[in-house]
Amino acid sequence: MTEVTALSLVVRRRISASPARLFAAWTTPAQLEAWWGPRGVRCTGAEVDPRVGGRYRIGNVLPDGREVFIAGEFLVFDPPNELVYTWRLLPGGEPERVTVRFEPRGGETEVVVVHERIGAERVRDEHAVGWEACLEGLRAFAENARGPSPGGPEPHTEEES
Repeated sequence: MTEVTALSLVVRRRISASPARLFAAWTTPAQLEAWWGPRGVRCTGAEVDPRVGGRYRIGNVLPDGREVFIAGEFLVFDPPNELVYTWRLLPGGEPERVTVRFEPRGGETEVVVVHERIGAERVRDEHAVGWEACLEGLRAFAENARGPSPGGPEPHTEEES
């Protein structure tokens, strides 16, 4: 008899941005599109229905030119603290689960991604590489992006002068 146990992984990154800014970057389609994806993967679009029971879908073009989608449903939507959602690679992926926590640490936020219910070590290892790159993209976006942070002042534009 063969027993298959689901695998999980945890990836952490400290980012110099507020939990609210990072939560918004994760759940606002235009912001998500700007930072999402491991190196060599281009995000082709994001749809987000930001509520418990709401669905999301993220398009990705892989380095070999194939387009795949990641889709799922929000199980927990607790701004700016936590997201929990199902994760399925389309077409044909098995359902997995992702928890993202935004934990304040002084002037930084520790983003903790827990990816569970992964069916194979190879897939877990691919997810680990992908999440490391995604969190680096989020860090670069949040620390370098121009524009208002949630609750912050609007940026000054030349038209206002």
